[in-house]
Amino acid sequence: MTQRPPGSRLRDYQGPAILSFGFRPFFLLGAVYAGLAILVWLPVFLGELTLRTAFIPRDWHVHEMLYGYLPAVITGFLFTAIPSWTGRLPVQGTPLLVLVIVWLLGRFAVTCSVEIGWLAAMLIDVGFLALIAAATAREVFAGRNWRNLKVVGLVVLLLIGNIAFHLEAHISGTADYGIRVGIAVVVLLIMLIGGRIIPSFTRNWLVRENPGRLPSPFARFDMAIVILSAAMLLVWVVRQDGGLVGWLLAAAGVLHVIRLGRWAGDRTLKERLVLILHVGYAFIPAGFLLASAAAFDLVPASAAIHAWMAGGAGVMTLAVMTRASLGHTGQQLTASLSTQGIYIAIVTAAIARIGAVIFPAWSMPLLYVAALAWVAAFFGFAVYFGPLLVRPR
Repeated sequence: MTQRPPGSRLRDYQGPAILSFGFRPFFLLGAVYAGLAILVWLPVFLGELTLRTAFIPRDWHVHEMLYGYLPAVITGFLFTAIPSWTGRLPVQGTPLLVLVIVWLLGRFAVTCSVEIGWLAAMLIDVGFLALIAAATAREVFAGRNWRNLKVVGLVVLLLIGNIAFHLEAHISGTADYGIRVGIAVVVLLIMLIGGRIIPSFTRNWLVRENPGRLPSPFARFDMAIVILSAAMLLVWVVRQDGGLVGWLLAAAGVLHVIRLGRWAGDRTLKERLVLILHVGYAFIPAGFLLASAAAFDLVPASAAIHAWMAGGAGVMTLAVMTRASLGHTGQQLTASLSTQGIYIAIVTAAIARIGAVIFPAWSMPLLYVAALAWVAAFFGFAVYFGPLLVRPR
């Protein structure tokens, strides 16, 4: 049977616009939840609010950032990119609605796990990533798009990390390995996907607007760095201190600085929609270097974690969400003043959160700055881009 191109399926679709493509519901809900979770976390951290969750407060916060908001954004990106990768039809309508409902049920189950039990909460929560892994694998295999099997593998690893998180938290009381596995997978996703889209989008803009030196495309050099970094992250998951670990992590950080320098980000200052991608990726080498410093007991270990998560994941998700939302709703690919305000807020949040770890004397003021800036960035996206996501292209 001859397949119709994705565009024809979109023209035939008659349901709500928000269910016409994966990025629409998951970018919007992911942004709202990212902001809401931090608004809830701050009074929990200060002891002013208690949640009915089986997790200790820190683990609830980490889980809902790592296995709550991030999988929603990752799903929105994958379900939008896969039709382009494979030439197959997008997931939309009722199947997409089912996935949205499963994700929402997961957020409720984790937060109210004292009421429903840790096992029921785990089964409901991990069900979302299981469905996403199955759906992405089906599309990649059906489209014979073997190049992106590694992305499917990372989604499966994220699922395994989530299962490990629940089991470890129940058995040991805390979920240290489950946290580090999830962080490592997210960092690897940024390395792989960022390593393809950043030089590509940069090249497209430079050729059109600023001819001259162009970024180096994804090549064997990049794959070697990704493989070596994956090995370093595996070491970090198991052990975070010691001289050898510190030097290995430092080497990975330097390699990513070199990789980022090959992408001509310094030539994109005039277009913040492109520049923000380079800024977001810069937190990846920063995380490795801070993890190295932590291995030598120079800074707390959480400095690297927040560089990777608040910086790398936070900035890169908003960079991709804003660009994809503009491009797939027929808008001009340029950063408006409102979009630039979102970027300023999320970079401020990341720097303040890292600073709160490194400078204990300023910890509380910087925590407030980080929380408020984070909420402003993600709620700002929901308010500014929300109307684009709920109405037809």
